[in-house]
Amino acid sequence: MLAPLPERLRPKTIAEFVGQQHLIGEGKVLRKLIDSGNIPSIIFWGPPGVGKTSLARFIAEQVHLPFHQLSAIDSGVKEVRRVIEEATEIGKSILFIDEIHRFNKAQQDALLGAVERGTIILIGATTENPSFEVISALLSRCQVYVLKSLEREDLEKLLKHAVEKDIEISKKDVVIKETEAILKYSGGDARKLLNVLELVVNSINTKPIEITNEIVEQVIQQKIAIYDKSGEQHYDIISAFLKSMRGSDPNAALYYLARMIAGGEDPKFIARRMLILASEDIGNANPNALLLATSCFQAVTMIGYPECDLILSQTVIYLATSPKSNSATTAISAAKQMVASTGDLPVPLPIRNAPTKLMKDLNYGKDYKYAHQYEGNFADLEFLPEKIKGSKFYEPGDNAREVEIRNNLKKWWKEKYGY
Repeated sequence: MLAPLPERLRPKTIAEFVGQQHLIGEGKVLRKLIDSGNIPSIIFWGPPGVGKTSLARFIAEQVHLPFHQLSAIDSGVKEVRRVIEEATEIGKSILFIDEIHRFNKAQQDALLGAVERGTIILIGATTENPSFEVISALLSRCQVYVLKSLEREDLEKLLKHAVEKDIEISKKDVVIKETEAILKYSGGDARKLLNVLELVVNSINTKPIEITNEIVEQVIQQKIAIYDKSGEQHYDIISAFLKSMRGSDPNAALYYLARMIAGGEDPKFIARRMLILASEDIGNANPNALLLATSCFQAVTMIGYPECDLILSQTVIYLATSPKSNSATTAISAAKQMVASTGDLPVPLPIRNAPTKLMKDLNYGKDYKYAHQYEGNFADLEFLPEKIKGSKFYEPGDNAREVEIRNNLKKWWKEKYGY
């Protein structure tokens, strides 16, 4: 049976890799490790279709070690222990675990001893932040490398390589006239790009095959599923999901939630994005949003599918119908920009800590005003460094709660900030 095009074109030499030159380019960190043959346990973190599996297989070939591959979706502790036993018998093996973020704590714990002893060189692949999804004991034993989405020139290079080098494609006299549509549907994912190319080529029976944007659009609309269970298209769906809640449309948000549930999306992934949205887009317009989103994340972690559908639904409706404010987002962005442009400015003496006599002699803490000793628990004191005093980062939103905040700030800081 003929293997899919992405499998047929999987790179076999370092020169055939497309993208990730910040890691595997001449003199770069991962290239040096591969050339030396001294490979540590590794976590590859990046979006789908950027070369995580290909790099893992290539590394195994370069260091001449047996290669075992497991998917965290359909493997568990039993399969992990089987690989460890086989590796122990022969001395050392590479174990590649795709979507390692889907392994629970017990499954990850099962890897620790073998990784610590060096029986297993673990290479994990994840689309999720490993700081959240990989237990600290295992993470501390691995080097984390971030893989980037492929650029347009990378994808076009890959298309050209497929047309010229793959026997099945080249014998059909394929000519790529336009690339915008096929690149759009790839989303920076090399695997998806090649799958779309093969799908289009196999849908046309004439010779030569001229691929245009119109032809790609026609084939895609007929053949490609809206959301696939492997999660390759979850970036588009999660984007629509978040924008629907931000836009206060609970019906659209529930629709995209249902799409993700039907596609088998990790409920923790969904809940974590809602947790971010609760601060980014709602913030102090309704502080309870963050509390509910936090409770949602904890609940779906404990319960899982199918019951967590109800918890996700409740939280989606609450966030979508909540008043919105991005004032916290813009405030910290403005403050970070100020720090980046001004550097480490000296803290005003009155609000410095003075735990020693020397510091007190240097006027640390002198003239500090303890707010609770003043009327309304407010003391008029400059807290910002001298160079940027009076700078304003927080601009309250127009929602009811932040209007009240604005009025309080105006009463306290009218001269300083002019709220």
